[in-house]
Amino acid sequence: QVQLVESGGGLVQAGGSLRLSCATSGIIIRLTTMAWYRQAPGKEREVVATIGSVGSITNYADSVKGRFIISRDNAEKAIFLQMNSLKPEDTGVYYCNTQRGDLPWGQGTQVTVSS
Repeated sequence: QVQLVESGGGLVQAGGSLRLSCATSGIIIRLTTMAWYRQAPGKEREVVATIGSVGSITNYADSVKGRFIISRDNAEKAIFLQMNSLKPEDTGVYYCNTQRGDLPWGQGTQVTVSS
């Protein structure tokens, strides 16, 4: 049974930082490009960052480039998102999944950035 469990969200002031974690089970992710997604209120879910299977290739949405860092620990089957210099527009529910988004979605973790 595949499970994705996101954690680490919270309420933070603009300029602050958060580190999100995604624990995976029921799947071997080491050969899979993984991604963090964000769904802002009233908007569709979007990809904010992806990381290749060995972690050497990362890509970021323009809106988070230079502020967010995606990483992975294949041994622990976990994905992380370090978010710095947070802005109110970063507010949303954050999810992890494959780059294709083809695993069952977890419950996500809420990030709220106050101005």
